[in-house]
Amino acid sequence: MLNRKYVLILVTFWAIVYVAACRYPPPLLDDADSVHAEAAREIVETGDWITLHANKIRYLEKAPLMYWSVALSYKVFGVSEFSSRLPIALATLGLMLATMLLGTFAFGEKAGFYGALCIGSCIGIYLFTRVLWPDVLLTMLITMAFYCFLRAIEDPRRSRFAYGIYFFGALGVLTKGLIGAAFPAIIILVFLLVTGEIRKLATLRIFSGSLLFLLVAAPWHIAAGLSNPGSMMIATPSPSQGRGFFWFYFMNEHFLRYIGKRYPADYDTVPLPLFLALHVVWLFPWSFFLPLAIREMPRRVRNLNQHHRSMLFVGIWAGLIILFFCFSTTQEYYTMPAYPAFALLIGVGLATAEARWHEAKSKALLNGMQMALAILGMLVFAGGTIAFWSTRHTSVEGDISSTLTRNPDAYALSLGHVLDLTPASLAELRAPVIGTALTFLLGTLAAFFLRRRAKHFASNLTLAVMMAAFFFFAHLSLGAFGPYLSSRSLAEVINHEYQPGDAIVINGEYEGGASINFYTRKMVYILNGRSANLEYGSFFEDAPRIFLDNDGIAQMWRMPNRVFLFTDSSKLAELTRVVGEPSYTLAESGGKLILSNQQSE
Repeated sequence: MLNRKYVLILVTFWAIVYVAACRYPPPLLDDADSVHAEAAREIVETGDWITLHANKIRYLEKAPLMYWSVALSYKVFGVSEFSSRLPIALATLGLMLATMLLGTFAFGEKAGFYGALCIGSCIGIYLFTRVLWPDVLLTMLITMAFYCFLRAIEDPRRSRFAYGIYFFGALGVLTKGLIGAAFPAIIILVFLLVTGEIRKLATLRIFSGSLLFLLVAAPWHIAAGLSNPGSMMIATPSPSQGRGFFWFYFMNEHFLRYIGKRYPADYDTVPLPLFLALHVVWLFPWSFFLPLAIREMPRRVRNLNQHHRSMLFVGIWAGLIILFFCFSTTQEYYTMPAYPAFALLIGVGLATAEARWHEAKSKALLNGMQMALAILGMLVFAGGTIAFWSTRHTSVEGDISSTLTRNPDAYALSLGHVLDLTPASLAELRAPVIGTALTFLLGTLAAFFLRRRAKHFASNLTLAVMMAAFFFFAHLSLGAFGPYLSSRSLAEVINHEYQPGDAIVINGEYEGGASINFYTRKMVYILNGRSANLEYGSFFEDAPRIFLDNDGIAQMWRMPNRVFLFTDSSKLAELTRVVGEPSYTLAESGGKLILSNQQSE
């Protein structure tokens, strides 16, 4: 039974941070955010819950559970930013509670609560739930599978909990493919081998549990395979052309993606040393307490008590997931399923050090880590103050995009656009900058003084409140970046002008202007962009003929119906030469514009 006070604190924190952040701003972003939202919207529009579609083209690379949840949200609340983000926010709450549930069972109430607080208030979970990625849902399901595993092996009378491993593993497969089952299976097997308890596999109801797994996971895969036997349209040669769903989904999107050979090769990767080091950032501020967790790890692997067995299991859980992605294309959020393990280790370290406060070594170690955080807070305050003061006379005309540089080589990083900032950009972000500076100064100092007075619970809550305030200012910053990262305002201009028979065209890959598709609710044509996520589906016989080359857009431009052509501003001169006259700039925002073959009336 979970402590009601702790649950209330977590739910209140979640509502303030994550539910509030579901609302606009920022709008849904171009690329994965609006692509995934559009796929969910088209489920509602078409009634097809088996084959996902984006821009009317089969979108078969993803497992469906997240899209189903967003589609259900649309049915209940209508299509909006709030209803798009609500399922991810709910999954975040589920992950916080699942972490506390596992931690409470394995390590005690306080360790479980601290682990859940770490999950809800660390930078990584907040950052990686700003986009419609399924990783937080997958992480929650894996955490629940591991909770069921520990319950099943620690108490033979509770062996029925083993069914939860297979049930949540199957839902994980429906969320993000085979890793939903592979991670629990590999981590459990390695743990039992390391501890010499492999015989306990017999208590995990493998046969009946496997039947349950297939009952949950198999129907959609079979239905998707039968509905998508192969792309038969003869067109540009492609490795995926003529291949059916099973080859594309399992071989191309699982095995070939893992080894970096997925077609088309549109995934960037983060350098491995940076990929590993950034986990300190993603777990901030709680990563400062990781040494406490290391201190509590068992020094042997056999003949352990329940507490140390659970510590070893959580350590293996964290380590194997990190190791798994060291041999693949590395994106920071891929390792999110390891975050609850790190959070629980930190929670155990904090709870144990607080219980041993009377010991000089524990007291000095905990105070030292809290002091290091306070020093960082002062440095952040100093940097923010300098940035605020140096830009006090700087004014910006237009939106923030006019102040930014472009560093596409850095965009493999989730925070890569930070490198686009210039001093003029900071002028546009003065309120978030000084707000963040004050937040870190006051939060870290208050937590430090509370720790010194042995008010440990209050000190930890203060850090969480500090992060809630920081997330507020981060949300303001995302709103300022909205015109740069989304095309909602341009889509609204098109909606105002659009008449039946008009055409909307995106110059380049669909993902670069996907929010145009989502916010106009209209199918868009693609100019010189038959690639990335829509390529495979474009070869099916029922795919709409939406892909244009230069000759195609020039011919469309001369037809009587109006054309709205979305493009990056840097490509305007080249595009004007292609389409010829007449051409009119209808609207411009965030370094992008709408070009039209007719003037507005």
